[in-house]
Amino acid sequence: MPATLPTQKYPVQAGFTASSRNFPHAVDRNRIKRLGRECWRLQKQELYDSLQGRQMAVFFIYTDKKIADFPTLHHKFSVILNRLQKEFAAEGK
Repeated sequence: MPATLPTQKYPVQAGFTASSRNFPHAVDRNRIKRLGRECWRLQKQELYDSLQGRQMAVFFIYTDKKIADFPTLHHKFSVILNRLQKEFAAEGK
């Protein structure tokens, strides 16, 4: 049995998607997912710290019709992750 379970080290599973209807070219869908994963990577630690041993699975669905730039996505991810942190804080009380 391992000393630390993977769920303790990685308490959140995250998925990313973009619609092929809105973005018919795979290169565009891949860029959106790549940008989303980078935003997630840079900001996930605060969410990890607030979970306190609990687990979560999140799935990000990109619904806009155009590709947003990185600063815009970074801000949107911070809003989403702050909302998730508040939900878990309220649930823990």
